Amino acid sequence: MDTPPHPASLAFGARVGPVLSPGTSHVWSPHSLATVLCLLAHGARGRTRAQLEELLGADPESRLAELDPAVADEPGLALAAANEFHVRADARLRPEFRARLSERTDAGVYPADFAGDPSGVRARINDGVARVTRGLITDLLAPEHVTPMTMVILLSVLWVKAEWVDAFRPELTRERPFHTPDGTRAVPTMHRSGSMPYAEAPGWRMVTLAGHHGLELDVLLPEGDQETPDSGDLAALNSRVRRERVQLALPRFRVESRYRLRDPLTTLGSTHLFGGDYGGITSDPLVLSDIIHQAVFTVDERGAEGAAATVAVMPGSLPAPATAFTVDRPFVFLLRRRGSVLFQGRVTDPVDPGPAV
Repeated sequence: MDTPPHPASLAFGARVGPVLSPGTSHVWSPHSLATVLCLLAHGARGRTRAQLEELLGADPESRLAELDPAVADEPGLALAAANEFHVRADARLRPEFRARLSERTDAGVYPADFAGDPSGVRARINDGVARVTRGLITDLLAPEHVTPMTMVILLSVLWVKAEWVDAFRPELTRERPFHTPDGTRAVPTMHRSGSMPYAEAPGWRMVTLAGHHGLELDVLLPEGDQETPDSGDLAALNSRVRRERVQLALPRFRVESRYRLRDPLTTLGSTHLFGGDYGGITSDPLVLSDIIHQAVFTVDERGAEGAAATVAVMPGSLPAPATAFTVDRPFVFLLRRRGSVLFQGRVTDPVDPGPAV
């Protein structure tokens, strides 16, 4: 294991994940969502700021210090990230907030003609998201999200492609039974044996697939009926990781999800996020109306590819026998880099993306 995940990153994922799509396959990006919440917190005040810090698990400066290394560029790494702040030209953006954004190397502030050309602004933002995500996310914003009343749109986009250090051999992929909540069916399953990071904790087992450039995919298999691990489960697993010879059988899969996060985050007690105090962003009246999040994640014989976008809409107003790890029932996955969870999800009924090409 390259870098143990940060406790705050695990806790954030364990808290938000269960309220998104219980009982079904899903994926989301704790990294992308946390980045947007951190940037919002820079302009939040009072109880709104306090609830954002409570949701993030730390102050935004500390969380960004954990998040940023995970998307740091290096030669040969297939990763792209962008943070954009689109603001109405006549909005009175506070200088201190603009200065905070300008300090970030991957952030930009862009004037937007929401009043005169909302459809044009929406098209430009969607086109930019499609470019960063290599076409995996194409229509993030719908017409109702960008109107003449829109004052601010805050956007975080992430795309990453990992190649396994030890790839699966495509000729070993074959159909195996997978036990979905609706019954058993055959799914294309990859096979590989070798030394891998492996852990056991009460109720869960975990194996980690190493990718180049510090990318790691954790696959978590429940021993009972649990749907998602809590932060204690994740901490226990990561504290017990050891290298062991594993005989792994893992389905190829593709999962895609889209969320409007106002209701889920309110359910978690963040009642002041929407309609709260964001007076540190502009001197004009500003509210957070919704957060839209979309993510796509694919795993095949060669590696993994994930794309995510989060947008905050703000209107004015051999030695030993191999351990068998057969993923033949619903499982959880996390893609990590340098301590940060980039993507997290659960697969209940694998959708085959097709063989690696």
